[in-house]
Amino acid sequence: QVQFVESGGGLVQPGESLNLDCAASGSAFKIGTMAWYRQAPGKRRELVAGITRGGRTNYADSVKGRFTISRDNAKNTVYLQMNSLKPEDTAVYYCNTDPFLQSSWGQGTQVTVSS
Repeated sequence: QVQFVESGGGLVQPGESLNLDCAASGSAFKIGTMAWYRQAPGKRRELVAGITRGGRTNYADSVKGRFTISRDNAKNTVYLQMNSLKPEDTAVYYCNTDPFLQSSWGQGTQVTVSS
């Protein structure tokens, strides 16, 4: 069983930046591809960015060029650097594996972009 704890969210104005952290525990040594997901009110959860254990990344079109995912395998931690934030980035952000483990969703961290 793998558990994830997300942190770093907050309230920012459009154009500002935030950095999210996700710490994995439990059977973390088994983790391959990690990913950040988000869910906005009334919308389905979507994959934002993913990163393989070797560092290969992929991004949703809506965040390409603005968000950067990275990971530290030694610390079992994955990061999401978010720049040039937009109001439509407002959501609860979660990390999980890709494909996700249904039983491992954490509480997420709220990101609100508003002027």
